[in-house]
Amino acid sequence: MKLTFAALLVLPLALAESLKSVIVTFPKGTPDSVVNQAKVCLVASGGVITHEYHLINGFAAEAPVSALQTLSTQDTQYKPNIEEDKVVSAYGDYTAAV
Repeated sequence: MKLTFAALLVLPLALAESLKSVIVTFPKGTPDSVVNQAKVCLVASGGVITHEYHLINGFAAEAPVSALQTLSTQDTQYKPNIEEDKVVSAYGDYTAAV
């Protein structure tokens, strides 16, 4: 009985789309309304804005991959640059010590 109950608790987590941590930036001159619309779309699709940048047009977020794919094709004039948010060093990508 305990195993069945535990399986039922884990099932929704397995079915939910995992979130990807990204940084989304827009070209110089992109109107604030375009950036705000992108944030609203990501949040509406289950994403979370984790940081808003003020010196550049962009933000950091955790969002479903499907929402990121939609965002990348939403606007052709102000196409966002979406890249994985990860730690890097002067020697390349960060790798954990073994």
